Amino acid sequence: MSNIFPTNWTRADDAMVENALRRGASRRELLRMFMAGGASLAAGGVILGRASSALAATPVRGGHMKAAGWSSSTADTLDPAKASLSTDYVRCCAAYNRLTFLNESGQVEMELAESVESSDAQVWTVKLKSGVTFHDGKSLTADDVVFSLTRHLDEATGSKVNSIASQMTGIKAVDPLTVEITLQAPNADLPTILSLHHFMIIADGTTDFTTANGTGAFKMETFEPGVRSIMVRNENYFKDGPYLDSFEYFAIPDNSARVNALLSGDIHLASSIKPQSIRLLDSQDHVEASITTAGNYTNLNMRLDMTPGDKAEFVEGMKYLLNRELIQKSAVRGLAEIANDQPIPPMNAYHNAELKPRDFDPERAKSLFEKAGVMGQTIPIIASEAAGYSVEMATLVQQAAADIGMTFDVQRVPSDGYWSKYWLKSPIHFGNINPRPTPDILFSLLYASDAPWNESQFKSEKFDSMLAEARGELDFAKRKEIYDEMQVMVANEAGTAIPVYLSNVDALSTGLKGLRPNPLGGQMGYAFAEYVWLEA
Repeated sequence: MSNIFPTNWTRADDAMVENALRRGASRRELLRMFMAGGASLAAGGVILGRASSALAATPVRGGHMKAAGWSSSTADTLDPAKASLSTDYVRCCAAYNRLTFLNESGQVEMELAESVESSDAQVWTVKLKSGVTFHDGKSLTADDVVFSLTRHLDEATGSKVNSIASQMTGIKAVDPLTVEITLQAPNADLPTILSLHHFMIIADGTTDFTTANGTGAFKMETFEPGVRSIMVRNENYFKDGPYLDSFEYFAIPDNSARVNALLSGDIHLASSIKPQSIRLLDSQDHVEASITTAGNYTNLNMRLDMTPGDKAEFVEGMKYLLNRELIQKSAVRGLAEIANDQPIPPMNAYHNAELKPRDFDPERAKSLFEKAGVMGQTIPIIASEAAGYSVEMATLVQQAAADIGMTFDVQRVPSDGYWSKYWLKSPIHFGNINPRPTPDILFSLLYASDAPWNESQFKSEKFDSMLAEARGELDFAKRKEIYDEMQVMVANEAGTAIPVYLSNVDALSTGLKGLRPNPLGGQMGYAFAEYVWLEA
């Protein structure tokens, strides 16, 4: 009997069909997906049946899961305000809860909050669920929420979202289960903002983060920064989960080693694997891929306050030297969408589709480099496996530059210490930004003059003013018009080049069930431990 499946159909494609079903894809959309993949209608029926069966799986309780991320550091933290790596986010999502949660469709759901409401988008009332307890037995109250949110405003805390939280000018307890949040100006995004990993709720007065006393699905048993974490089920959890008895999480920075650990059965999940490994996964029956395209990206950063980034022509030339199509097809094996040098991805309603990506134009780049006076120099570019695909991107830039007589020295540095020693500091380096659900969050974190992660030191009073204006605009069309112009400003004036929006691929054992896509990124927005289970 002839094979009805196209030779290029893979389990990664199966995963995309399954994710489409979870999003509520129509039959027409599924047919288009099958046709694009070269599958016949008969094959499509089989694929659809597989995906439907996967969705219908019944959760099973029990078991110990082992999972590996791609980055860790001796600076790993259990303080959600300071979290910055994927390993931080996974631990915090397991140990703590947020007031709200973003589901796989990007819709806000209530978590610790019973409701978050406002009549004017400036004064918000948060009603808390009753009967929720911390791991030490203390009941959740409004005081815990006030403490958790207020500490982001204290510079001494070192919160990664201080610039976002600073709009909260009043945070007070109205009664034991009610909090009132007053904003400096109206912001309709507040319920979404409260779903960010950093806004986890901790117990009032907490200063010790050698362990995690949260309300979350798991209790911390072992925490060794830069090494591993072991967490056990919270038997008093206020939700139905978790299904697992316990899980261990650690980092394996090397992609091949991470995949091999999965193939050998040493771990159940290998997060954020490179596309080059998918063919290997397809040859194995006991593993599969979970694909999430949520808008994360690796970007090339040129600090505008350092040489050579202080020359506008150099920065513009670098953006023309990026071969975006080659990066998409070669470096990331098609698991990406072409980007236009700004952080709002196509799946976001505020994405400016009229802003076209720059063409690959080495000759134009050369002309700009000549105007900047940098031809003949050897310019270092810092890259690391810590920033996914940055080594591959840097190599492609180096090769394209060589063809026009420009010399770049790609300095590949270790993953360990990259984020503390090189990111935000080196004149030319790479970043890796996780998905954020709103333009306001992305711009506030990365491009406002006081942004904590202002990777190129882009500063514009006009941009800051527009950011504040858009935040308070409740009319979608007017708000989008402002954000469209801000995206153009970032693409043309900031020293950040964003060539593609990456699809995240997590590889997992077929015995690990329940992993779903999430707009906050791979590993189910880093909250997977609460929702997955091990097949009996």
